[in-house]
Amino acid sequence: MMDKVWLKNYPEGVPAEADVDAYDSIVSLFEESVRRFGDRPAYSSFGVTITYRDLDERSRALAAHLQGLGLDPGDRVAIMMPNLLANPVAIFGVLLAGLTVVNTNPLYTARELEHQLTDSGARAIVIVENFASVLGEVIGRTRVEHVILVRMGDGLGFPKSALVNFVVRRVKKMVPPFHLPDAVRFPAALDQGRGKPLRPSEAGRDDVAFLQYTGGTTGVSKGAALSHGNVVSNLQQTSSWIGRQFEPGAEVFVTALPLYHIFSLVANCLTGMKYGALNVLITNPRDMPAFVKTIAGLRFSVITGVNTLYNGLLNTPGFESVDFSRLKLAVGGGMAMQRAVAERWRAATGVPVVEAYGLTETSPAAVANRLDQTEFTGSIGLPLPSTEVSIRDDDGNEVGFDTPGELCVRGPQVMQGYWGRPDATAEVLSDDGWLRTGDMATIDEEGYLRIVDRKKDMIIVSGFNVYPNEIEDVVALHPGVLEVGAVGVPDEHSGEVPKIVVVKKDPGLTSEALIEHCREQLTGYKIPRRVEFRDELPKTNVGKVLRRELRDG
Repeated sequence: MMDKVWLKNYPEGVPAEADVDAYDSIVSLFEESVRRFGDRPAYSSFGVTITYRDLDERSRALAAHLQGLGLDPGDRVAIMMPNLLANPVAIFGVLLAGLTVVNTNPLYTARELEHQLTDSGARAIVIVENFASVLGEVIGRTRVEHVILVRMGDGLGFPKSALVNFVVRRVKKMVPPFHLPDAVRFPAALDQGRGKPLRPSEAGRDDVAFLQYTGGTTGVSKGAALSHGNVVSNLQQTSSWIGRQFEPGAEVFVTALPLYHIFSLVANCLTGMKYGALNVLITNPRDMPAFVKTIAGLRFSVITGVNTLYNGLLNTPGFESVDFSRLKLAVGGGMAMQRAVAERWRAATGVPVVEAYGLTETSPAAVANRLDQTEFTGSIGLPLPSTEVSIRDDDGNEVGFDTPGELCVRGPQVMQGYWGRPDATAEVLSDDGWLRTGDMATIDEEGYLRIVDRKKDMIIVSGFNVYPNEIEDVVALHPGVLEVGAVGVPDEHSGEVPKIVVVKKDPGLTSEALIEHCREQLTGYKIPRRVEFRDELPKTNVGKVLRRELRDG
């Protein structure tokens, strides 16, 4: 365990161990925040803001409605919608009812949705109506008994709600008719719940709060069972790391990544709740011009995102006029930050991107850089309080400093296991609590970690390990490149060779120019042998490049 060498570089005042037992559940933390910040703004969407008191009232109404349906403690409720005011109401409503949240991507196909609903055994779903046709295709093959339909404008008040719903119908042309005859509208569910008593949740630290499904980019999507204790622990760990930078009740978070993703769920929704912050919900972050327009005069203090999101903002007209005078923290996670993007962000905003590392299976944060860093280092930082790391070879033996191996993590934020999959759990989680992350990393004598790459994404060129992140970082430095993904493709001579798929910023960019650029910065076997240009790269819902599709394509 490297003798916890990282502790010597902890910021002053950050403890080695976080107070992970301060709350017995997310519900108790939520109730404390409502008492402290009741009249403070909590969430904003389409220009409408609700307070923590509003959030509490609506969430309790939904919780009472769910209990009135006959759901038992611990039953699973799927939530399937983008970032809307109804989303945090649904999240906290399910938890207040003593139930388990199953966060679900609203862009799922019928096959993907059926798998998740069947695997989780969800008995109810709160779903935005624009995507309800997909549910209609599969509901008969699931355990779902209760459907609550959300409209995009729910919670906005008249006339804005009517206007938003009208625009959505015109732009989206709505969806084909769906057959959900017993569905209840979200406002009606709240009205019904207001007239019913709410039994206090009895969920404790070991009860499952979230079934958070892995992306499935490398196999069958599995539900990571995250207990109340896992999530509360992670909130306490990250709070001890960043807390002195925050002013309770005064922070403004830009929430562009979807709340159904673990990064945004904890870093924005739950951390914001703990500090009484305002979360400004961005419903469609892919509409970059609208995104920039929303934040232009916001004077926000915190933003979270992935590399592709920061890169997209930097390349959107109008970004230069955004007010960064209050910005104190920009967090990068979910995928490796590229040096070119990180340095451009700091030059444009005056604030560096603080890179952090985590997984769905670690609730999610495990490692983070110090907040006082001023330059991009390529490191993911130091293990968080109450977190241990170990770099191990394929036989499970710990390797030395600066030697690549698989990053293993142990701490109170590590999941209970994969829902209903003991065999899959045993493959990644040891009896003594060590999680095999599947990421290749190194650690230096100062305790700083660097991700080399995903173990499964490693390119083997004539026996030499080549890491796509390194190639992507170099290619992204070329001024003619907007985005890049690197993968290994079969080669009869060397087994595999690197291939890059590039989106041009400069229409005149050529493959020859890119290869020559790489020759200057990469050793011979790492230089891409094939170059493909595309109009866009395939990505997950949060912007991770899907290397599998680059290989298959």
